[in-house]
Amino acid sequence: MTGAERTMKALRSARWRRGPRRVAWATMLWAVLYAGFGLACALSGTPLLYHGGDSRTSGLGWAVAAVGAVATMASGAVVLYGLRPAVRALLWVACGLAGITAFSLLMDVITLMLGQGVDSRASAANKALAAVGAVLLAATATARSGRRSAGTAVRAPSAAPQPVQLAAWAGTLAFVPYAAMKLVWASGGTFAGISGAEMLAMSERNGASGLFLALESWGLDPTALLAVLGVFLLWGLVRPWGQVFPRWTLFLRGRRVPRWLPLAPAVLGAATLAPYGVAGVGYLVLATAGVAPMRRGDFPSSGDALLVGWIGMVAFAVYGVAVTIAARSYWLRTRPATV
Repeated sequence: MTGAERTMKALRSARWRRGPRRVAWATMLWAVLYAGFGLACALSGTPLLYHGGDSRTSGLGWAVAAVGAVATMASGAVVLYGLRPAVRALLWVACGLAGITAFSLLMDVITLMLGQGVDSRASAANKALAAVGAVLLAATATARSGRRSAGTAVRAPSAAPQPVQLAAWAGTLAFVPYAAMKLVWASGGTFAGISGAEMLAMSERNGASGLFLALESWGLDPTALLAVLGVFLLWGLVRPWGQVFPRWTLFLRGRRVPRWLPLAPAVLGAATLAPYGVAGVGYLVLATAGVAPMRRGDFPSSGDALLVGWIGMVAFAVYGVAVTIAARSYWLRTRPATV
């Protein structure tokens, strides 16, 4: 090996070492902030888990502070000593806890997009911080170490394997009944004993925004439009066009799509819809069997509420699982290749 080659190898190795340390610094700053947020909520008695008017969950702040403390120790260890196996395991534990805490963040994002306020600002802030932390902790745990000296190359855009594409088809078809149900109401029709006018009145009574009501009055249900965007994201994860900006993006056309751009909403959707839908389907099974009660709510009968529940929960569960599979495939297919 020549002197120039040794110099380049040393510079490359130093760059690899700086990468994980920089990510770890960012993670540690987040962890300190998150621990402080949890401690402040615990001391002030602010509830971080909203269930109607129940405020008995203020003790969750101590758990948030504990997760922040664990993340601070783990990321600090990476900064000081590098990414050791035990530290990596601790990072993944903290990442899992943060991911669980961020559950249902997507629902808050949707309500804000539609101009509605969230039920609890503290709870929404906690979920948003936890989602950011989950990403940072995962990035720190998967950062490359300084021992790797080989170069990397960008992989060519590729389609997902056939089983993954079949999962994408399942996630797409699962939303068809849901979108059809919503569009029937938005167009003024009647489904499950509820007319479009009654549904619009219920939305207004429940505090729907002007944008939501305007779209409904035009025959466009906002949640059906979001389902279309979700399906677009799903296919972008499994097809090659989801890795390169298209021609109509002007200055970006032909350039690679940053991996985080589709993965961030995909992970958010998977972490929210998959457990929410699967748990909902489990409850509906019990309700259908007569083991668990099914409240009719605003519907004429419990049977109507059960029908609507099945349509919605199956869509969320199947799509959530499908986008989880697709996001994992996208992550693996877009990793830099070793040369």
